[in-house]
Amino acid sequence: MFDHINVVLIATTHSGNIGAAARAMKTMGLSRLTLVNPKTFPSEEATARASGAQDILENARVVTSLDQALFDSEVVFGASARLRNLSCPCIPPREYAEKIIHEHTGRNIALLFGRESSGLTNEELDRCHYLVNIQTTEDFYSLNIAAAVQVLSYELRSSFLYAQQHNIKDSNKLDITTESDEALASGKSMQHFYQSLESLMVEVEYLDPKNPRFLMRRLHNIFNRIRLTQSEINILLGILAAIKKYLSHK
Repeated sequence: MFDHINVVLIATTHSGNIGAAARAMKTMGLSRLTLVNPKTFPSEEATARASGAQDILENARVVTSLDQALFDSEVVFGASARLRNLSCPCIPPREYAEKIIHEHTGRNIALLFGRESSGLTNEELDRCHYLVNIQTTEDFYSLNIAAAVQVLSYELRSSFLYAQQHNIKDSNKLDITTESDEALASGKSMQHFYQSLESLMVEVEYLDPKNPRFLMRRLHNIFNRIRLTQSEINILLGILAAIKKYLSHK
């Protein structure tokens, strides 16, 4: 039921955390795991900590960049231990799960988990449509990566089961999605758009590449809130291409 959910672990230092995360996923019915630049993988420690979820490790994708990990992702949730002053909406685990179940069933979803020591970088946060914050005690908010994977996986399964039981009881059918039929723009398409937009802004001297400030980050936030469809991103790319063609003939 969760084949469209991709759990992405970024630059994981301790291989045991990879195995423990795989075990946490399997107990809740998730199976897609992507590893971005893990320090050590595969490893005996990861296999030992997986404890019955070795199939998830065997089928895990290992990539060298976040672009590769988010190649087909339409909606990206990032797990963040700290509340940050960003325009990206920050929501609790239950709301994140309900959004996936009620708004994005069938969409390609990515769940990002950052480094054990420092979490997600600002550039990685820029790729997220939502941040998910697990409300821990203020005195000790550092949560192990596998534990964070377990919490978000549990909330997702709980929300699905609740919605399923509710609908079966009321109408004898399962109909819990309100998504449109049109595909959202993929991670690859969005990155192509941002690169094209940045290149054009530099060309017309709107963006100083030596002093970009936070312009691109704010543009990421704007378009992440909109969640463009593939046809909309194609229109914007066409406009950018037409402008560049016009400028080249001036």
